[in-house]
Amino acid sequence: MPNDTIREAVGVFHDEETLRAAADDLMLNNFDRAALSILAGHDAVARGLGHDYARVAELEDDPQTARRAYMGTDSRTIAKGVIPGALAYVGAMIAVGGVVASGGGMAAALVAVTAGVLAGGLIGLGLNRLIDRRHADYLRAHLDRGGILLWVNTEDADHEARAVEILKRHSAEDVHIHELPKAAPAASADGVSHDLSFMQRLGM
Repeated sequence: MPNDTIREAVGVFHDEETLRAAADDLMLNNFDRAALSILAGHDAVARGLGHDYARVAELEDDPQTARRAYMGTDSRTIAKGVIPGALAYVGAMIAVGGVVASGGGMAAALVAVTAGVLAGGLIGLGLNRLIDRRHADYLRAHLDRGGILLWVNTEDADHEARAVEILKRHSAEDVHIHELPKAAPAASADGVSHDLSFMQRLGM
């Protein structure tokens, strides 16, 4: 008979640095990144529950709590590095295309490329600031309610013991193992599957 439940370790962190250190330690100890999840944004969590919540501790064992895949700072840093360059390239290509279509010469094309690069780069920098602001808002909303939850899917008793030990080693509080229906943890990003969400891929 197939097992229709999953077992997880869960803990509460009070700053991003210790959570990141715990996640890195887990992955160095053979936990796949896909086994780690954290709270979705405050608004998405409240919508999923159908009500607001005062403390994140209320959500530790609630199967209706909206989550997002753990992406880590590296993913957000990569996204912030790629966006300005990509948009600058796109801006330049659009500008050159317009000049060529209108029959402009080399000098006009160079001017258009410069303008396109600057416009695309500025838009990219604006998006980077948005990423930082959204991330800061995410942290503040949860830290004001008691911390950031990290769940770790565990395959067996050995994984459970290792997950609990690592979470405690990195100062997580209220560390414990719970069992939930297998389909329960629905990772989401504001109502959109976290696998498809553009903002999720930016670590937001």
